[in-house]
Amino acid sequence: MKWIQGGVTSAKGFMAAGVEAGVKYQNRKDMAMVYSAAACRAAGVFTRNIVQAAPVLWDKDVVHKNASAQAVVVNSGIANACTGKQGLAYCERTAAAAAKALGIGTDSVLVCSTGVIGMQLPIEKLEDGAARLAGMLQGTLEAGTEAACAIMTTDTVPKQVAVSVEIGGKTVTVGGMCKGSGMIHPNMCTMLAFVTTDVCISGELLQEALSADVEDTFNMVSVDGDTSTNDTLLVLANGQAGNAEIREKNEDYAIFYEALHAVNEALAKKIAADGEGATALFAAKVVHADTKAHAKTLAKSVITSSLTKAAIFGHDANWGRILCALGYSGVSFDPEAVELYLESSAGKLQIFKDGIAADYSEEEATAILSCQEVTALVDMKMGQEQATAWGCDLTYEYVKINADYRS
Repeated sequence: MKWIQGGVTSAKGFMAAGVEAGVKYQNRKDMAMVYSAAACRAAGVFTRNIVQAAPVLWDKDVVHKNASAQAVVVNSGIANACTGKQGLAYCERTAAAAAKALGIGTDSVLVCSTGVIGMQLPIEKLEDGAARLAGMLQGTLEAGTEAACAIMTTDTVPKQVAVSVEIGGKTVTVGGMCKGSGMIHPNMCTMLAFVTTDVCISGELLQEALSADVEDTFNMVSVDGDTSTNDTLLVLANGQAGNAEIREKNEDYAIFYEALHAVNEALAKKIAADGEGATALFAAKVVHADTKAHAKTLAKSVITSSLTKAAIFGHDANWGRILCALGYSGVSFDPEAVELYLESSAGKLQIFKDGIAADYSEEEATAILSCQEVTALVDMKMGQEQATAWGCDLTYEYVKINADYRS
């Protein structure tokens, strides 16, 4: 597998664009489009929040009821959530405007929104934006970057990655972009994410691969414990790589799955690192757990602990908070068997062993915790399973951003 510079336009046949439509923000791009020259197999996973935005309902129908999809239209600024029948009608109008400009069917256009809940979309601006986007589509890295910028809300950086692999003697590319900074706590995945690939694969296996992989990637991310109404992860596969269609879980499927996992994990970590107000990516890696499920539960309990997140911000090796988060996770274990370590580019340090604090240097611990990426390594001494979860520190800036979000 090879990491390449790119995003949603990296795979053959995909184009993108971003435009300033004036949905809510001023003087910034706020609508994006991703388009494939060929019809795509589509797969998706969506929020499990009972309150689901109109675009989630629209996209579920497109993914699960249609044979193919060919375009995605995204707006930022207004979420089109809790907007009733009018909000769903606006999804159809947005899709219809894009479909008309692209010369494709309305039911092959996916629609996504992100932003403030409860506001109605200025639909004429979206219709105009969709038409303009269709005329601006390009397959360049720059076009993909503009699309990645256009879907941002409180994000501080665009998020995109791409990889290439060889399947059946053909070069297959998987690329993606996402947005997410706040209201991040997946029960599926949390944010908007769009993955494109030129692999030829059956729709059933594409959905199966996505549904399985999200449990180890986007579902292992948390910024603030809030699961959004709009969470959507879509994968479009147009088959343009020319490989023999993947119809069973063979070696070709395994190679594609690895590439999909790499892209999903990289995007998930970018979201965690860009958490609202964050100064550090904070990971919890649990090893030697008795079951995979327990490893995941323990890791997520650590990265979602507000007190632990605050300690990371303060560069404080407060191991008691980590142990406490493990203890209330619901997993039974022997506290005296657990070993805790802190890791970063500055080194690795044991901070807890045999039920008490290890003999460590607070100065060395502070140096480790002062890096931009910090990992709490938890050795449960119970078995052979492991899992990693990703989050961020909790800062003063997080409160400032969310106290003033609607303005």
